[in-house]
Amino acid sequence: MTITQTLPKPLRIGPIEVEAPVVLAPMAGITNMAYRRLCREYGAGLYVCEMITSRALVERTPVSMQLIQHHESETPRSIQLYGVEPNTVAEAATILVAEDRADHIDLNFGCPVPKVTRKGGGAALPWKTDLFKDLVEKTVKAAGDVPVTVKMRKGIDADHLTYLDAARIARDAGVAAVSLHARTANEHYSGHADWSAIATLKEAITDIPVLGNGDIWSAADALRMVDETGCDGVVVGRGCLGRPWLFGDLAAAFCGEDVRAMPSLGDVATAFRRHTELLVEFFGSEEHGCRDARKHVSWYFKGYPIGGDVRSALSMASSLQEIDDLLGQIDWSAPYPGADVEGPRGRAGHPKRTALPDRWLESRDVDAEFRKVLAAAELHHSGG
Repeated sequence: MTITQTLPKPLRIGPIEVEAPVVLAPMAGITNMAYRRLCREYGAGLYVCEMITSRALVERTPVSMQLIQHHESETPRSIQLYGVEPNTVAEAATILVAEDRADHIDLNFGCPVPKVTRKGGGAALPWKTDLFKDLVEKTVKAAGDVPVTVKMRKGIDADHLTYLDAARIARDAGVAAVSLHARTANEHYSGHADWSAIATLKEAITDIPVLGNGDIWSAADALRMVDETGCDGVVVGRGCLGRPWLFGDLAAAFCGEDVRAMPSLGDVATAFRRHTELLVEFFGSEEHGCRDARKHVSWYFKGYPIGGDVRSALSMASSLQEIDDLLGQIDWSAPYPGADVEGPRGRAGHPKRTALPDRWLESRDVDAEFRKVLAAAELHHSGG
């Protein structure tokens, strides 16, 4: 069967062309090299590493240097930077370009986590238009021929929307594309994404790609977002947790093929085992890799009949042999459960007031006093 609706063209980010207009959203502790490699094995797309703190990269902390690594099979190489001080973010971009570590740089203005926003970063930063403009312009200049994109939210809350102003500033600064998570920072991941905001942004920004993010749990959702909003591509986050084959579904759908993966329990077990193997390789430690795989157990096996004891034991496994023994106890022929494994995954949480610096909302400009402490506000962590 062939899908008859109008399909988007391949995604172009500067000189980079991505066959399927699909981007893996950066997720802390998830989109490391191991998971990116696994997702690539299922389908085409632009696979972005988890958020990297600019100051940590400039200072070459061991964690940041590990996180920016790409496997030789990864192309294009995509890295997301976070920061609040323009010169520091630009310096981080300079390092990535000068040392040939990235083919694409994304800037994070969407993280709603309190330890980020209370310093004026993430989803809070676009409220300060002069700071946002300075940071984006300096990063684009530092990146040179490497394309820079911006990922953002609608704003801080319904009374402090920033996405249209931010997108225009970013476009004028020379970014290659903008992505919108269609929620405010206050909404975190709760409720339903406001896809109408993506449509509004696409109407306002016509000369660079506009990507939509929020509530894409299936290939059908992605096609519906493109159809309803006119966006040029989609950004997938929580929908792929424990479901790397979603990228195969998306690639097929954007080629006009009406196919969907319906993995048996054996298929899921194989993917989980492969993911763990890649984590062991990435961390260089079997114990570390298996420990990191534990958080993925509930996502992979959601809705599948593996038994509480096996599920619990997998969540505590410390070796590949232990995992193999446990996977050997399940019925690999068990079929795809259908609706039980569909729909939202990951923590949605509840709306909450965004943590902000004192008097942040009183003005769209950054005062001289705050500029003095911007450098100190950079955080030594990655994620969001």
